[in-house]
Order: sequence, then C-alpha cells, then structure tokens
Amino acid sequence: MCLNITTRETAEAAILDLSGRVVSTENRTELRDAIRAAVAGQQKNVLLNFAEVSHIDSSGLGQLVGGYATVKNKGGRIKLLNLRAPVHEILRTARLLTVFEAYNDETEAIRSFHSAQ
Repeated sequence: MCLNITTRETAEAAILDLSGRVVSTENRTELRDAIRAAVAGQQKNVLLNFAEVSHIDSSGLGQLVGGYATVKNKGGRIKLLNLRAPVHEILRTARLLTVFEAYNDETEAIRSFHSAQ
C-alpha cells in the first residue's frame, strides 16, 4: 500500500492526513515533498496526522527528519498526531519522540501551535 496524503489548512498549521505506509519504495519522497509544499507559501507550521499510517521504516524516518529541518528553517514547528502503536514504538526506539511533540487530540495539537508563538 502506498502513502496517500491529504492536506487541510487552519490558521495555525497545515494538517497533512497520512494513510498507508511511510516506507522506501523506489526512492519515493512523498512525505518530504508534501511537507515542503505545505510550507512553500505563508504557512510555517505542519501537523502530521498518522491515524491511518500502519508502518514507517528508516526511509520514512529520514523523510520525517528532513521535513523537520525544512519546517524549522522556515521558522515553524512540526508536530505529530494520532500515532498508532507500531509507529509510536518505532519513533520511540529511534528517539525521535524527544524531537517531535506528539498529540492524540487534533484540537489540542492545533492549539499548541498558537500557544508556542
């Protein structure tokens, strides 16, 4: 199953709803490219909704870290939402949960961008 990404906008952040697997398939870079597109205009914050993501591999982690650098360079913040157990465990093992704020509630996550400014 490939990765599908739908983008929504709020005043505080671009929300990327992800579904599928964030894995290496023929050097695909959908996540990184979607994050770059989300902050190409006026928006500088990104919320990645992992509710429908079943797996992430090392390539996906690389895209996530690259997206973090892109957003940070624009003066924004990137946060994670609705991490399923397998994805949460991979991010915990890679120690990326010390880098990314993770939320289970979309309203709370969006509100956190406002309070961080």
